[in-house]
Amino acid sequence: MSLPVMLSEPILKNSSCVHIFASEPQVEPSHMFRIILDLCPDPVNFFWLGKQPFQFIWDVQKLIHTARIEGQINDVVLLLEHHPVYTFGKNANKDHLLPSYRKDADVISIDRGGDITFHGPGQMVVYPILNLRGYRTSVSWYMRSLEEVVIRTLRTFGVFSQTREGMTGVWIDDEKICAMGVRLSRWVSMHGLALNLNTDLDYFTGIIPCGIFECGVTSLEKQTDQKISMSILVETFIQEFRTVFQPTPMKPEVM
Repeated sequence: MSLPVMLSEPILKNSSCVHIFASEPQVEPSHMFRIILDLCPDPVNFFWLGKQPFQFIWDVQKLIHTARIEGQINDVVLLLEHHPVYTFGKNANKDHLLPSYRKDADVISIDRGGDITFHGPGQMVVYPILNLRGYRTSVSWYMRSLEEVVIRTLRTFGVFSQTREGMTGVWIDDEKICAMGVRLSRWVSMHGLALNLNTDLDYFTGIIPCGIFECGVTSLEKQTDQKISMSILVETFIQEFRTVFQPTPMKPEVM
């Protein structure tokens, strides 16, 4: 029996492994997982999922993460936008959600690292679910590699960014353009990063982003003063991700 989800044309004409899933009608996470499971022939498989609720995608992530640990699926990178939501990391300070926060956004506590952040329309959210034994078993290497992908992506648009010592994410001067927070179990990653394209930055005034008091938040559109499509940003990011993350033969797990 076919599942109640229709695949539309790939969002990226030159990236045949990237697929769009119809956002409506919403399906069960297990249905989305089964579709993704059947479309993962490559060592790394990229999926554009459109605009999705946070809880739904978190549930899909968990199913893919478990399957990756068990060797049932190859590496997967989910790319999408979220409906407005504030998320607390597992060690976040709840006081960093200010009374002035936008009430049209959900508030959810999750199992990633980091403090509080915002996800919403106009923001490219990326969830790599990778077995790092196929790359390098180092959390710091993984975080620096994600930052490098973002830096290279922004450079394509003429925006020069950098990391900050002792902090995760990617910055332009004193403003963060990309937040990061991940979780690893048995060297398989989940959660990931959020890169601001044309996000409504007013949402960030209701929080202390990532628990950092002295810095602001920016977006690619604000930095370039140009309209850049999400599809072009996604395509560029995937190209840079493939350059930075080169899978190697899997090392057997030591029990």
